[in-house]
Amino acid sequence: MSNQNENTTHFGFTDIPESEKAGRVQGVFGSVASKYDIMNDVMSVGIHRVWKDAMMDWLAPRPGTKLLDVAGGTGDVSFRYLARAGHAHATVLDLTEPMLVEGRKRAEASALADSLDWVVGDAMALPFAANTFDVYTISFGIRNVTRPQEALNEAYRVLKPGGRLMVLEFSQIPNAMMQKAYDLYSFNIIPRMGQLIANDRDSYQYLVESIRKFPDQDTFLGMVRKAGFEQASYRNLSMGIACLHSGWKI
Repeated sequence: MSNQNENTTHFGFTDIPESEKAGRVQGVFGSVASKYDIMNDVMSVGIHRVWKDAMMDWLAPRPGTKLLDVAGGTGDVSFRYLARAGHAHATVLDLTEPMLVEGRKRAEASALADSLDWVVGDAMALPFAANTFDVYTISFGIRNVTRPQEALNEAYRVLKPGGRLMVLEFSQIPNAMMQKAYDLYSFNIIPRMGQLIANDRDSYQYLVESIRKFPDQDTFLGMVRKAGFEQASYRNLSMGIACLHSGWKI
């Protein structure tokens, strides 16, 4: 029985005790791990690839750097980073081991085995020393963290001075009519796709709801700055359906 004084957080549109969220998120991604990459293509009509390319363009990966890819799941962002950098090292960290297992199965994983580590871990309590990484990325993952501010604080801690934060996340369209149209698509189509392709409607219902609970662009920018990052800014992608937030540890 949960403590009545325990803080609560959201799991989609449902309020739950904070202590339950990580387990529920693990359940969602454990359930959809084998179909996760396919569903990303179907849900976004492939546009997630364009967003990740835009992320790499802004990051401009450099040879010899060390990337920490949090909520990195199947390694999609890490593989892109390593391809752009030419020679670098990526650590993929995720709360859900089945996602990492799927990542290791990808063809790129074998070719880049010496440049990749796969770690099960929590974004709010990273198992790394301070000042370890040159770059920290988290893509479509921070909205699933129980306390996103703590994840940003941890990002600042493990980055080296001069290190770069980059967050790719779904966001809010700054146009009411377009947001309404997007909501109609999200709530009516995506859970049905989840049922058809992954045999899991509930997980994709949660993912849609979690997007609506995430802070808007300017609110999240304030959280990035609160963690200590400087020169913080953001760029909307696809009119604000997704957004890139950037910051530097100076």
